[in-house]
Amino acid sequence: MELIWITEATYVDRFNIQLKFNNGVQGTVDLENHLNGPIFQPLKDINYFKNFRLNSWTIEWDNGADISPEFLYQLTKKSQLQKA
Repeated sequence: MELIWITEATYVDRFNIQLKFNNGVQGTVDLENHLNGPIFQPLKDINYFKNFRLNSWTIEWDNGADISPEFLYQLTKKSQLQKA
């Protein structure tokens, strides 16, 4: 398996983020239904959610929440298939 990381991340709207990966794959992911557990509770506030930042491999928030780039990559690929 190749190493995957995010090279660009841009807020789109609601819980949607446009992502670009190191292998050139890009797309928009909707994270609304993936914010489960105590660490993600603050992210359900849209104003908090949209204030993510890109670290050296994925997106993260001030409370320490982050989402693995592999999971985001799978969501991106899935959303591309649904649009096809």
